[in-house]
Amino acid sequence: MKRAALYSRKQLEPGAQRLTSSPASAAAPSPSHTTASSPIRIDLKGFVRLPLWAALLLCALLSATLMWALSRQVGTPQRLTQDDINAAVLHTLNTQDLPSRAARAAQLIAPSVVHVRTQDEDQKNPQRGLQDSGVGSGVVISEEGVILTNLHVVQGAKRIKVTFADGLESDAQVIGVQPENDLAVLKAQRLPDDLQPATLGSSQNLVPGDEVVAVGFPFGIGPSVSAGVVSGLNRQFGAKDKPVMRGLIQADAAANPGNSGGPLINMAGEVVGIVTAILNPTSARTFIGIVFAATIESAGGGMGMPPF
Repeated sequence: MKRAALYSRKQLEPGAQRLTSSPASAAAPSPSHTTASSPIRIDLKGFVRLPLWAALLLCALLSATLMWALSRQVGTPQRLTQDDINAAVLHTLNTQDLPSRAARAAQLIAPSVVHVRTQDEDQKNPQRGLQDSGVGSGVVISEEGVILTNLHVVQGAKRIKVTFADGLESDAQVIGVQPENDLAVLKAQRLPDDLQPATLGSSQNLVPGDEVVAVGFPFGIGPSVSAGVVSGLNRQFGAKDKPVMRGLIQADAAANPGNSGGPLINMAGEVVGIVTAILNPTSARTFIGIVFAATIESAGGGMGMPPF
């Protein structure tokens, strides 16, 4: 019985021989019997007759082989280990000059520190008008120009002037006081366009030995930065004819006249206290290693702010 051609039903050319399905022709020819003139027949029916699972397995093998070949060409990225990361960090520490913790903290608070100056009439020569009478420091705590400082810096002054970090100078008025903690709240009349208030932290987490930084204008020089550690907590201090202040932070960051009212900050640049006094057992009025700061919680209470 004759078999139809696999790919075409076209009529044969005159003189062409038709393939028959004799037993000899049904057998698959060996490679040695294949010639250039012999047509190669590909029987797809056998593949079609494969079970579905076998066909899927074959496709999966082909896909895996292709992916392996592509990965060999592109290259698989090397997986980093903890040792690789440690080595990179150590290399950076050994080859790069990184800023200290105190320097980073001071950079964070710098835009918020202000120079406070007071003016009074010259008692001997009133005709000269207002003259500079004192210097101090302060820290901006709101975008509206509210400033924290010491009460003794501004008390009784005829005029208060503040200079912001960008050099803008403005008059300021006292809008609140807290005598028991020697704190005063100022409000500036003119503000920089990009005024940046300080971030207020908490003194509740401080322990002796914690690093702190004081920023201010000692003797009008500054802004000046000094670093130290918390020496003690819940201290009390009282000067002549002034109420005893309690719950103070004791630190050894250098401070001198003019630092009063400036911020005491932690290593995150957060204000944890307001520099209030230095211990002066002599009349020299210079730093001998002990500075006191009112906690920021006390300052917030004096302003009617909730606890931090």
